[in-house]
Amino acid sequence: MKLSVLTVPLYGLSLEDAIIKLKEMGVEALEVGAGGYPGDTHLNTKALLADDAKVEAVKDLLKKHDMEIAALACHGNPVHPDKAIAKEFHDQFVNAILLAEKLGIDTIVGFSGCPGDSETSQKPNWVTCPWPEDFSEILEYQWNDVLIPYWKDTVKFANAHGVTKIALEMHPGFCVYNPATLLRLREAVGDTIGANFDPSHLYWQGMNPVESIKALKGAIYHFHAKDTKIDTHNTEVNGVLDNRHYGDILNRSWVFRTVGYGHGQLEWNAMISALRAVGYDGVVSIEHEDALMSIDEGLSKAVNLLKEVLIHETPTDMWWA
Repeated sequence: MKLSVLTVPLYGLSLEDAIIKLKEMGVEALEVGAGGYPGDTHLNTKALLADDAKVEAVKDLLKKHDMEIAALACHGNPVHPDKAIAKEFHDQFVNAILLAEKLGIDTIVGFSGCPGDSETSQKPNWVTCPWPEDFSEILEYQWNDVLIPYWKDTVKFANAHGVTKIALEMHPGFCVYNPATLLRLREAVGDTIGANFDPSHLYWQGMNPVESIKALKGAIYHFHAKDTKIDTHNTEVNGVLDNRHYGDILNRSWVFRTVGYGHGQLEWNAMISALRAVGYDGVVSIEHEDALMSIDEGLSKAVNLLKEVLIHETPTDMWWA
């Protein structure tokens, strides 16, 4: 496994300065935004696609600092019911695929997206229950008429350009938000679809990340290291479906935290061990979204804890067995 960082919080620095900073911290790989919600500040996708010399300059920069880009991040909603919005996200995802091809990267991280409830919708409609029957009918439309056809076509395009892993982040608000929905889409579309496993979104839904990792054996293509702190009192009063602003820290049922500030090292040990047990040997990519810490402090604390937790070496023979 390699320690990685999603570079979005470091957009105030040039890509080279971000690489130097992270290298000094002990980071071994990068996840870099290439459109969608993460933006493309560190890799101007359109500019790079228009000029192969700029692509070569990025490769030279990575070689100079002995750094690799493990994945491009292009989170968006390419099945948004507003056709103009959907097209913008789709075009950015397509460009991310084309850039990945030029850079020799096989993994794109993103969201499944969420359609509306019909062809005439203007806003996404995230369905969380099967009854009344209206909701089940919406799900049938979203999955069979929109989501599965979209990803079948996109997977074909990705494969034609060397991208073999589309790592969808299981995120509430989108159709793929837990292992069951990830596996449903993977079964319908094929094994190019896999998971970007981010435990922070699973914790607040009440899942056990270790058990979820086991359920996704063979289907995990990327891992986001981000934590969540559950406020027991607020959760017991109002449950976990909390739509207060993320900045309302004292009143929310849960908040995102840097690694180790929602769950201790023993839980992170268990997650990393579970990843190794199911055969995952990719990057563990820190995503800093902690409202109580600066970027530098949040990243530093996450890096320090994960240096202790990550398993780098191949296991020895079981001489005791």
